[in-house]
Amino acid sequence: MNEGPIILEGVNLMFLGMGFVFCFLALLVAATRLLSTLSIKFSPPEKAVVSTNKPVSTVAQDDNLVAAISAVLHHHNQKINKQVQA
Repeated sequence: MNEGPIILEGVNLMFLGMGFVFCFLALLVAATRLLSTLSIKFSPPEKAVVSTNKPVSTVAQDDNLVAAISAVLHHHNQKINKQVQA
C-alpha cells in the first residue's frame, strides 16, 4: 500500500488552509487599520476642556472614597492573612 500520494495531498491541503488563514488575517488587519484611520480622520474635533478648581464637596467625596478603598483593602488583607495562617 503506497501512502505517499495521500501524505502529499494532506500536506498540500495543509498549506492551502494555512494560506487562506494567512490571507484572511492579513485582510482583517488591513481593514482594521483602514477603519481606524477613517474614524480618526472623520471624527468630530474635540472640544477644548476648561480647567476649573474642584469644589470643596468633591474633595471631601474624594477623601471618603480613599477611606472606603483603604478599609476594603485592609479587610481583604486581614481575610487573606487568616486563610494563610489556617
